[in-house]
Amino acid sequence: MGESEGTNQRYAIRGTAVSTVPTRPLSPSGSRLTGHDEDMADATSVRKHVVVHGMVQGVFFRDTCRRQARRFGVAGWVRNNPDGTVEAVFEGAADAVDAMVAWCKEGPDLARVDRVDVDSEPPAGERDFTVT
Repeated sequence: MGESEGTNQRYAIRGTAVSTVPTRPLSPSGSRLTGHDEDMADATSVRKHVVVHGMVQGVFFRDTCRRQARRFGVAGWVRNNPDGTVEAVFEGAADAVDAMVAWCKEGPDLARVDRVDVDSEPPAGERDFTVT
């Protein structure tokens, strides 16, 4: 049931008013960010671009990387390259991004990591982590 007064609308579900205000993103700890916290999170975000060399394709590197990134609350992406490397971008809190870079140096159980090239980049505002 909804009632309308001008352009404001309220909807009731089981007697409770429901707001259509969009929710704020979660912090790495899982709590909702306030507007101020959200600005601070963006101001303190770091971004690292990595290329992982070794036996890193066909060993669930990308999927495991995605799960680790979500666990640490890191945004970005990971992909296989034609030359046999895996390339990724991690963006978020410095300690979480550093944890992802450290994870890349080990990789999943089936991987053999020979080398990881790491470059810092300006944050680009990544909001999710994807496998491409």
